Amino acid sequence: MNVWRALPRHARVLLPLAAVHFGLLVSLRVAFWQAFQGIMPNLPLGELTRALHIGLKFDARLTLLTLIPPAVVGWIRPLSVVGGRVGRWLWSVYLGVVVGLTFLIYEVDFGHFAYLHIRINAQVLDLLRDTLTSLQMVWETYPVVWGTLGLAAVVAGYLAVFRWLVRRERARTVLPVRRWRQATSVTIVVIAWAFGIWGKVQWYPLRWSDAFFATDVWSPAIGLNPVLNLADTLKNKSRGFDETATREHYTEVAAYLGVDHPDPVGLSFRRDVPARPATGRLTNVIVILLEEAAHYKTGALGNPLQPSPNLDALAREGILFRRFYTPAFGTARSVFALVTGIPDVETHETASRNPLIVDQHTIINAFVGYEKLYFLGGSLNWGNVRGVLAHNIPGLRPFEEGSYKAPRVDGWGISDLSLFEEANEILRQINDRPFFAVIQTSGHHRPYTIPDDNHGFVLANVPPNLVRAAGFVDLDEYNSMRFMDHSLGVFFSLARQEAYFPNTIFVLLGDHGSFSSLADLTSAEARFGLTRFHVPAVIVGSPLPGTPRVIDTPASEVDVLPTIAGIVGVPYVNTTLGRDLLDSRFDSIRFAFTIDEHFREPKIGLITGDTYLQIPTGGGPTRWADLREQGATEVATTDPERAHTLERLCRGLYEASRWLMYHNGQRKTPSSPSTTP
Repeated sequence: MNVWRALPRHARVLLPLAAVHFGLLVSLRVAFWQAFQGIMPNLPLGELTRALHIGLKFDARLTLLTLIPPAVVGWIRPLSVVGGRVGRWLWSVYLGVVVGLTFLIYEVDFGHFAYLHIRINAQVLDLLRDTLTSLQMVWETYPVVWGTLGLAAVVAGYLAVFRWLVRRERARTVLPVRRWRQATSVTIVVIAWAFGIWGKVQWYPLRWSDAFFATDVWSPAIGLNPVLNLADTLKNKSRGFDETATREHYTEVAAYLGVDHPDPVGLSFRRDVPARPATGRLTNVIVILLEEAAHYKTGALGNPLQPSPNLDALAREGILFRRFYTPAFGTARSVFALVTGIPDVETHETASRNPLIVDQHTIINAFVGYEKLYFLGGSLNWGNVRGVLAHNIPGLRPFEEGSYKAPRVDGWGISDLSLFEEANEILRQINDRPFFAVIQTSGHHRPYTIPDDNHGFVLANVPPNLVRAAGFVDLDEYNSMRFMDHSLGVFFSLARQEAYFPNTIFVLLGDHGSFSSLADLTSAEARFGLTRFHVPAVIVGSPLPGTPRVIDTPASEVDVLPTIAGIVGVPYVNTTLGRDLLDSRFDSIRFAFTIDEHFREPKIGLITGDTYLQIPTGGGPTRWADLREQGATEVATTDPERAHTLERLCRGLYEASRWLMYHNGQRKTPSSPSTTP
């Protein structure tokens, strides 16, 4: 069958036009590389090739997105690409405007990169705040006249090609085609078109974070498409920080964090933490993120069905944090907080999805000489976490879908059991240096898949009323939690036989909690939504002195990396909001910050020893809860001065988080402007 002859007439115009459009974008990418390679370092060939490959896929996506309107409706008679004069005129106008805007954005991007060494993004709109000055600078700096003439020439040439393709198609004799042949041809083109937009043979599509696969700023510059990057960053343009509010609360926050040299002018929260006395061989670190392991789902923290015997046993060996909270609800938010030490206070999308704040300092890099690995059963394109990880951790070895021997079992990738087995197999082969590894489970999600190859796991059959009384929605969720714990047990049975085990610290925590109506165990927390943040946290390992131990003061996920660095004894620079949970200097002032974006007006909170305060971000009355009371509702504070101090600290941590998301970069790049005039 001749696929080309069986296509609709407008498709025989648009497919060659797509090739021309793609060729134009490729030529602009080559021109960009030629224009700026002199200021770029010599990238490794593999890195350069990968960046260009990603860039070409972005160019293909932009081409196909641009031509979707004429492809979808260009066969209808009044709007026909090939038929009537009106349709041809309308599509000429559309293509002229779109191509003109595209080329204009590219021209601005060239100037933007020449000036700031970053690709164009939503921050370019801030130049319009002082329009006349900006326009004068552009006129005096760049070849505006030649640029305008070039734009006009490109648009004219593009439209000339379009009209030639239309004339050629109109001159052809229309031959009858069987419907099944035409349907088959159209289906082939639609599938290829969709694949070109998707950009990957994977579960998740090509995303901007794919361009941030390396830790330098040049690979993303080569890989990004300026039009798509501008669109991605515009989604986050209205968000940002309030410098005035950050400055107002700086003193309280700096004191709480223990900043050695406060800098209220530069708003720096930097602390240089020296190394502790060496304990011999450098300690390995394995951080295990347990998907949706809310505290009430664990036996160690009171669940009557005891669904987590392996985690409970580890809690009895090491340090159990009974009141450990993630700052926000959601896995992507949790990963961002863990890696950066900043609560994810973005309220529309997760921070990992914001390309304006992809550049972040992380304490993981303080583990100099360590092999760094990240294991996930699915794709790192989920939540765009690839950018946060790969762009900020030099030498990171990511393992994701496509990296494993085990088969994919559902949309979340390979099973948790397979993930642990494959992670152990890789870790046992590292003999020449210590390692820092993160293993992120994801199976405790619907559809709650339990694979056939499950190492003898037996499904429990518990009456529905008992399952619900224990906080689980249904029996599937309960068994899924049991299987995640079973997988954890298999991993530790394997790890205990490995050479790395005696010299490894294991840090286990839930990535976030869950909604629950479990009134008999956590009525106060359930009433105020804290079950979404309250998770188990355990540190265990032979190098860990003073165990077993239970800590009942509030702790936060942002504290994890400083605590690990303190245990291992490495010196580190802390620029964000985490504190060492084992540093006795802070024992009298332990709090945990939360943000709940599920309200129309997001609410921030602060968990203290016995109370929980909640404040609307836009202002409004503070709610107080006594967490010691079963069935507690709101309570009135009896200490107005302390209440005022805690309210200011809560607000200060929120404003500092907003500020730090844009000012915690490891590289010198322009930061987002303040939301204050």
